[in-house]
Amino acid sequence: MTAEPSAELAARAAAQHVVVVGGGIGGLIAARECAKVGMRVTLLEASESLGGSIRTAELDGITVDVGAESFATRGGHVRELIDELGLADAVVSPQGGGAWLSGIPNTPDAKLPGGGLLGIPANPFQDDVRAIIGWRGAWRAYVDRLRPPLTIGHERSLGKLVRSRMGARVHDRLVAPVTVGVYSARPDDVDTDVAAPGLNASLTRVGSLSGAVASLAADRKGKAPGAAVQGLAGGMGRLVAALHAELEKYGVDIRTGAAVSALTRDGGAWSVTAEIAHPDAEDAPDAEIVPDVEADAETEETITATAVILATPEPAARALASTLIPDLGEAGAAPEIEIVTLLLDSSELDAAPRGSGVLTVPGSHTAKALTHSTVKWGWLRDSAAGRHLVRVSFGTQGEPAPTADLDDEAAAALALAEASALLGVTLRPDQLVASNRARFVQAQPASLIGAAERRSAAREAMQKVPGLGVVGAWMAGTGLAQVIPDAVGEADRVRAALLWQD
Repeated sequence: MTAEPSAELAARAAAQHVVVVGGGIGGLIAARECAKVGMRVTLLEASESLGGSIRTAELDGITVDVGAESFATRGGHVRELIDELGLADAVVSPQGGGAWLSGIPNTPDAKLPGGGLLGIPANPFQDDVRAIIGWRGAWRAYVDRLRPPLTIGHERSLGKLVRSRMGARVHDRLVAPVTVGVYSARPDDVDTDVAAPGLNASLTRVGSLSGAVASLAADRKGKAPGAAVQGLAGGMGRLVAALHAELEKYGVDIRTGAAVSALTRDGGAWSVTAEIAHPDAEDAPDAEIVPDVEADAETEETITATAVILATPEPAARALASTLIPDLGEAGAAPEIEIVTLLLDSSELDAAPRGSGVLTVPGSHTAKALTHSTVKWGWLRDSAAGRHLVRVSFGTQGEPAPTADLDDEAAAALALAEASALLGVTLRPDQLVASNRARFVQAQPASLIGAAERRSAAREAMQKVPGLGVVGAWMAGTGLAQVIPDAVGEADRVRAALLWQD
């Protein structure tokens, strides 16, 4: 097959106009992939800022992540992007030791045991495991090794698997805090094969759940741990800023305050209708295009395109696509998460009483987790100059965040009380220097039972519409390590169809 001349390919690229709806990481990556081959790209973001779950705020002069604070190193996709953007020197690793566990019935707070998988221990008699589940729990968990092979089968629900094999104490005190803290989901709702690939197969082969965990741990020995994370000195917001700068270099038309309300397709042409906000018409960059617009007004604009990539959260993406695909189905329930970040002037925290953070036994505390950020990140500790930053997380699958109906002041007060309880020190209101509250509708965890099939069906239906793509955490799974390669692949599919169409 003869390769297409580069001049003709460049002309084809220049003739395309891709509209990306949504300015989270998935949308930024998709826009970058299309723009860098010479396509005209317009990115529309409904809010006033880019980044999605990556958000920063300034607390008394300190720039701090109030959304995603790190990235998983598995796959190397995020690090590759960071290197391409010239941020390699900013990559940092967390410090401060492992997580603690709080809310153990009739037991003091303790460090979360090492050597397990999603909280499942390889050895229930290990000292730090037994300190949490007690002798009674350890002996019940040991029964797992005595059960006959005929009782072993493929169990989809992680919670049911753990409870049946190792008992309620391992389930409630070790596994539930991890799945709720990491996935915002109860163990019974977590798909074993998604959250712990290979565990069921190893269980069938080895004959016990604890033995399966030990076997998988041995397989991982000498390899980079899949759950390892890193961050950026100065905050993950630097990644968003670098992508923004690169998109501007490529000539991408970036519009914030642009909420897309409708998509239509006529033949090979798309029409994207958006409500464009004008918070200050005199200073708006396109004020000369939309004259005589009052401040805080909105104008409706229709943009024509040859392709559209949806990069919004699941409910918005489904709503926009539903007119084109009537049987797309319903959105999965997504957890509402709130993170309250506290800047504290408290010498009681100098000793880092709970290391880098705390997970809670579900039902024991109002908060699900806490991160002592100035212990976890050295660059943040230096920026805080003796003060402390603490992040308190609320909300999980199927339950509204306990802070949902509170005003900002009350939410900060609740977070302070929870931080005091979780860190084991008395924190007073007069020690609170500043606070920030960030709300998220988190993508439904990819590890939920049925989530993979639902997403696969939605993507397959959308990909049948020529010139339509879909990216983002609801499709790829939460976390940059999933979102970035998925967005690259989907954008490549869309742009290839445009460039090589007859």
